[in-house]
Amino acid sequence: MVAARANWKGYLKFGEISCPVALYTGASTSERISFHTVNRDTGHRVRREFVDPVTGEPVDREDQIKGFEIDTDRYVEVEPDEIASAVPESKKVLAVAAFIPCSEIDTVFFDKPYYLAPSGQIGEDAFAVIREALRASKVGALAHAVLFRRYRAVMIRAQGLGLVAHTLNFDYEVRSTAEAFDEIPKLKIQKEMLDLAKHIIETKKGEFDPSTFDDRYEAAVAELVRAKLAGKRVKVAPKARAPKVVDLMEALRASVGASTGTPKRRRPVRSATSLKKAS
Repeated sequence: MVAARANWKGYLKFGEISCPVALYTGASTSERISFHTVNRDTGHRVRREFVDPVTGEPVDREDQIKGFEIDTDRYVEVEPDEIASAVPESKKVLAVAAFIPCSEIDTVFFDKPYYLAPSGQIGEDAFAVIREALRASKVGALAHAVLFRRYRAVMIRAQGLGLVAHTLNFDYEVRSTAEAFDEIPKLKIQKEMLDLAKHIIETKKGEFDPSTFDDRYEAAVAELVRAKLAGKRVKVAPKARAPKVVDLMEALRASVGASTGTPKRRRPVRSATSLKKAS
């Protein structure tokens, strides 16, 4: 269900067609279990303060400004209104610049996901035409707009009755593969090894189903909080053992011979909200 409150409202411009749209958060961490920092002696929640390291005095919010470090302890100070005036003005338009085949979109550039939906009934027809044209052409629309005070590139794709929009990392923000993989040696793989590995892939093929993902950290923390609330003994998780070093060919053959089964559906992790209700 799309959230009732939109993060952004504007227009999606597709050639000479434009329609009013609303942008909604596609993923949120609000349901994760989170902790506050508490004074162990008093049980009171502690407060963070910005302190001048030279004077040792707290710095009030109105006295805090941005500073770009040009040398040790030397900064170019920038006022909030200077930043605001330097940023391009938002025209509230997602202007499509190009269409990219979905198969060619490098997901390493994806930043945050959002849902894009019609804003009101006026543009529903135009929205549906744009959506179905993208779906039929199997392309994503590369658009640009000022979102959340920054000029951003956005990749828009059809999904269901709506559109999914990913803000994109800029090229300078993404490490090159040459840098990341520089030290990986080039090896010649034996044909039998490759055939065995491909066989394992074939027997394990499935469908993308996020509901089966197992967030073990969140589940363990939820169990810990429930135990503390109930005054029960906290279970200690067993230490992970390092996998044994085995012969690669034998490991591949053993993997092929192992039985394959359908993974069991995981029980949903109780959210932070449900834990608060339980208390």
